[in-house]
Amino acid sequence: MNEYKLFLNGEWLDSAAGETFEDINPATLEPIGLFQKASMDDVNHAVDSSEEAFDSWSTTPPPQRAKILYRAARLLEGRKEELARLMTVENGKVLQEARGDVQEAIDMAYYAAGEGRRLLGETAPSELPDKFCMTVRRPIGVVGLITPFNFPLAIPAWKIMPALISGNTIVLKPSSDTPLLAIELMKILSHAGVTRGVVNLVTGVGSEAGAALVRNRKVRAVSFTGSLETGKWVLSEAGKDMKRVSLELGGKNPIIVMDDANMDLAVDGVLWGAFGTTGQRCTAASRVIVDEKILKEFQRKLVERAKKLKAGSGLDESVDMGPLINGRQLAKVEKYAQIGADEGARLILGGCRIKHIPGYFFEPTIFTNVAADMRIAQEEIFGPVLSLISAKSLEQAIKIANSVPYGLSSSIYTENIKNAFLAIERLDSGITYVNAPTIGAEIHLPFGGVKATGNGTREAGTTAIDEFTDLKTVYFDYSGRLQKAQIDTQN
Repeated sequence: MNEYKLFLNGEWLDSAAGETFEDINPATLEPIGLFQKASMDDVNHAVDSSEEAFDSWSTTPPPQRAKILYRAARLLEGRKEELARLMTVENGKVLQEARGDVQEAIDMAYYAAGEGRRLLGETAPSELPDKFCMTVRRPIGVVGLITPFNFPLAIPAWKIMPALISGNTIVLKPSSDTPLLAIELMKILSHAGVTRGVVNLVTGVGSEAGAALVRNRKVRAVSFTGSLETGKWVLSEAGKDMKRVSLELGGKNPIIVMDDANMDLAVDGVLWGAFGTTGQRCTAASRVIVDEKILKEFQRKLVERAKKLKAGSGLDESVDMGPLINGRQLAKVEKYAQIGADEGARLILGGCRIKHIPGYFFEPTIFTNVAADMRIAQEEIFGPVLSLISAKSLEQAIKIANSVPYGLSSSIYTENIKNAFLAIERLDSGITYVNAPTIGAEIHLPFGGVKATGNGTREAGTTAIDEFTDLKTVYFDYSGRLQKAQIDTQN
């Protein structure tokens, strides 16, 4: 079995404690390799390396940093199919989706590289004569990045590329379910010319390596994508040292289907939104709120199509849906299927593990007669479980959509422009799609949500630079005399 190392200060090293863990293919339950279980000493080594590299990297002109990211983008492009296949083996997502995951990383590398010739501040007139005012962006310092399993290349790239172009140095802690793609990304960045100590990788358990990274006082910012409960802990713990914190913590995303919608298009979107990536997306469509006048027909068409979805190994290109990531997640989804039945929702499709093939597979599952306050309609399941909820009007549909703790993504299917703009205005979410499902974010636009989805920060787009820079305001007085701002401008 292959054994993989930590990447610390430009070297591939064993864990200081000599401990490893096994990574499993969720579709076959076969081992992929042994990975280092980073200790606190390893995390401290990584952070110290980043701190030592910061002065050199942060003073490298941004266009020069950009050249390295352009090279990384081209290397990712050259290895796209290879990386996609590795991802399907490690993560389980179907090959078509894995290719899309790699493409997101490529796109983000190119986009962030382009920011190397911008990193824009602003100028403003002074209220006093012979005085110039402007803002400039400064890197934060050592940044800790903690990423989940579901997009094992795209999400690390969403964080790494903007952090690097901004002049920060980083320590990445990927999910222990998908460390292999993070290792390949480190190799690519190193080969592209990222200098020693600028990027570091620690693999292992979140409660150990992740916690040590959050608590290290030399880490000046933490960017975390994961569960709400862990995010609350990260925010609380990082707050003790006044670190910058960026959180993306999930969703319970609604699709509203109005009676004037293109029904076949809506069914296509719901299938992709609910069962793409086996429902393991923070933007997955887990609730569909349907106008009561068309619910019966919509339900019939949806179930008819969902029955045809094929589960299996994502390397088989005829497969529509891969496995869940691990046994814990499989048990969680199974538990929620039982909760839905116990709450009085009617199970009209699925609801069980798939036992005739190895791996962590669960059937595409649809509940109807779901009340908005049921647990299956309120809590993030992170699996292929969909709730159908009836609404009498758009007003009621929006009220139901907004009734959950989260506010990441939302969608409405309608041919009525007024309905579309009312939904855009009133849905409590960071993202709204019109006549498209709740998934499909593009890297040049801000990504994030409201309420329990996070702490108000946004990733991607120009906001990615906001996440990883501090603004400094500069006043340049060339008057040759003491000027006292508001005191000197009083009438």
